[in-house]
Amino acid sequence: MPYALRPAGLTDAAAITELLNEVDRIEIGRPETDLHTVEADLKRPDIVLDRDSWLAFDGERLVAYGLLWDESGGERVDVDHYVLPEHQRAGELVFDAIETRALDKARENGASRAVVHLHLNTEPTLDTRLIEERGWSVVRRYHVLRRQLDAAEDLVPTVPPGIRLRSCADEADRARVHALYQSSFAQHFDFQPRAYDQWLHDIDADTLDWSLVWIAGTEDLGDVGFLLARDDREAMGWIRSIGVLREGRGLGLGGLLLRHAFAAFAARGRDTVGLGVDTANATGAPALYARHGMTVHYAVDTWETVLK
Repeated sequence: MPYALRPAGLTDAAAITELLNEVDRIEIGRPETDLHTVEADLKRPDIVLDRDSWLAFDGERLVAYGLLWDESGGERVDVDHYVLPEHQRAGELVFDAIETRALDKARENGASRAVVHLHLNTEPTLDTRLIEERGWSVVRRYHVLRRQLDAAEDLVPTVPPGIRLRSCADEADRARVHALYQSSFAQHFDFQPRAYDQWLHDIDADTLDWSLVWIAGTEDLGDVGFLLARDDREAMGWIRSIGVLREGRGLGLGGLLLRHAFAAFAARGRDTVGLGVDTANATGAPALYARHGMTVHYAVDTWETVLK
């Protein structure tokens, strides 16, 4: 029986979460996808679900899922793709739709080509030969790191003289974190500038616990660093982003922010904290995380294709 393909709707979030957790079990050994994360993806303002999402069914069973979004307003397009190992043909059908839509989207933006990025586990359920034949190739590798926490040892660190650390308390602080994020990540691979309102949606600000967001600085430099964490993942506490401006690096602010987050999560009863890092990051972040006891949980490759 041929696979049936249709767009996703918000009411499909639970089925998509189940599929992604089935993929998680195969790729990393345990389910780590939460329903609210899938719902947030489906509610992105830069997505029209009827055109930018795909579900592939084998009878009643969901076996593949694709999603496309556009943060650049130009040629750069991002996609997600998930497929169960025994249903590679369904995955191909989703890729057909993704590639057609990606090129249409880029042309709608006035671009002559689409540069499409996809993140895949380094040992994915997808047979990557299928996309290599389409011209996709790996352009970057990321590590998802994790660290065990101990409430007796991960205590709130002492803030050194001359250093300032505060929680994100109000709208002005939120805007400051946004500005710090934009500046500290501007030179990172695949960075896409985001206006304040766009960034608030990216981080799902309405559900974010802002007490897990901190700003660091010095008396001389002012605010130069931030850490944004979340405590709504069932699998572990999560550090979504941490950044320090160039002029503030080398002062120990990144390590201070990390230790502060470790202590906050440990105090909440969390036993594990995680984050993602570009292995080619030029700021020294991978070494910083290693010094603070973070180890590789799994690896993710960024695959790219250029469509014309």
